[in-house]
Amino acid sequence: MPTYYDESKKTYYCKFYYVDWTGQRRQKLKRGFPRSKDAKTWERDFLQKQQGSPDMTFQALVDLYLEDIAPRNKESTIYVKNALIKAWLLPAFKDKPINEISSAEVRKWQSELLKERDGKKLSKTHIVNIEKTFSAVMNFAVKYYKLPFNPQKGLSFSPEKKKILFWTKEEFTAFHAAVTDPIAHMAFEVLFYTGMRVGELLALSKNDIDFENNIISVTKTYSPKNKGEQITSPKTPNSYRTITIPKFLCEHLQEYIQRFYDLDPDTRLFPVLPDWLRRRLIKSCKTSGVKTIRIHDIRHSHVSMLIDLGFSPHLIAERIGDTVDMVNNVYGHLYPNRHTEVADKLQELVS
Repeated sequence: MPTYYDESKKTYYCKFYYVDWTGQRRQKLKRGFPRSKDAKTWERDFLQKQQGSPDMTFQALVDLYLEDIAPRNKESTIYVKNALIKAWLLPAFKDKPINEISSAEVRKWQSELLKERDGKKLSKTHIVNIEKTFSAVMNFAVKYYKLPFNPQKGLSFSPEKKKILFWTKEEFTAFHAAVTDPIAHMAFEVLFYTGMRVGELLALSKNDIDFENNIISVTKTYSPKNKGEQITSPKTPNSYRTITIPKFLCEHLQEYIQRFYDLDPDTRLFPVLPDWLRRRLIKSCKTSGVKTIRIHDIRHSHVSMLIDLGFSPHLIAERIGDTVDMVNNVYGHLYPNRHTEVADKLQELVS
């Protein structure tokens, strides 16, 4: 791998031939390296990505993986994966050939994730997300680049199942009375009585509400982590939905909108960030004495209320934009045990 020195710019560059995915022989030129070593490393990584061999570096594999998933995922998903990779995967495996990453090394890396940093430990959920990302990258290599096996297979960290927190109607009423900011007051009411995700709420505009038929249309979400455009498509295909709302909520939304002078139909009704809402939630919980929950737990509160009112998993799934399986898996334990009722009904048949 020869490198060359540019006298005029006082930097190194590499120039070489390679065969692209169509079988065409092409020349590649890359300038601006401060050291010859850097130019050689760049050329090596480039060729490894082109060849896709199991002895490519982990960095080269990551580049191929991110390039592959980019057109298949939302920008916000790519943002999160990229952040996890940069923070937790590359520092451990960046220059390591992927076929030399052993299960023992992965186990040691997992142990490091469990240690305290600056007096704090990573949450179990965060560790699971880091490990899932690593496993996805390695499975990509197994499937497409002849890596014999995923060295993390069988080593994944199993978190304790989180207990779902939610408010009763009475708890929400007490909390809501303590919310003084008009934007937050309306936002929390919509969240509680619709079960919307916070991103869906923050993307709402006047055009999304049918005041005549008391319907909210969910067609987009707000993603503050994205660069550039912040209004994106919803989380999943199931997330596209219409939510029928009670008349009182529709009236409250009309009154809220009337506060704004000449509001553009496409302007966000709640022009705030999720963290802004989170701070108001914590403050009002302290003021009201109601237990503190996360914003997403308000969605759980809505589902819990619907279960208590006797609605089916299928209807609930449609309303919150999720699957029936998810509703059963996450909220199934909240449904009353009706086995005795079944036995009684069967007894009536033969009595």
